[in-house]
Amino acid sequence: MAIHTILKMGDPRLLRAVRPVAEFNTEALRGLVVDMHDTMRAAHGAGLAAPQIGVDLQVVVFGSEVTNPRYPGRPLVPATVLINPVITPLGSEEELDWEGCLSVPGLRGRVPRWTRIRYTGFDLAGLPVDRTVEGFHARVVQHECDHLAGILYPMRMRDFTQFGFTEVLFPGMESNQDD
Repeated sequence: MAIHTILKMGDPRLLRAVRPVAEFNTEALRGLVVDMHDTMRAAHGAGLAAPQIGVDLQVVVFGSEVTNPRYPGRPLVPATVLINPVITPLGSEEELDWEGCLSVPGLRGRVPRWTRIRYTGFDLAGLPVDRTVEGFHARVVQHECDHLAGILYPMRMRDFTQFGFTEVLFPGMESNQDD
């Protein structure tokens, strides 16, 4: 359908908590999801939340059936539409790893995330989604769902000595891997 402009850090719309979806499988919701997938793929993103394109709804898309050029060597995450998500940490163990964000282009930072989570919500048709995941998959879900609460990954960081421009932190990294 359409590739949207992705809002960047500093835009106040990224700092708002958004509202849950009330009606599933509508033409408008289907169109939003198609646009989100198209926008995410065009930007080589691992995920995208509706607020990143200025839509105040609890909708995230993430994953891919092919290796993402921005995350070489990372395991594949199943392509997923997740609506009105709830994340439950399974244990208190955290992992510290590098993250980027399409709304924070050109920068990367080491962000603590729960290692293992359960996420629930609904798919486009309103059918329940319930998965237990860990590692990179868990990180991607937590990152995208943070957008629904108005949280950008730098707000989760504890050590800003591990935050910087991709080109400085990772010399030689391809230009399409900058966020």
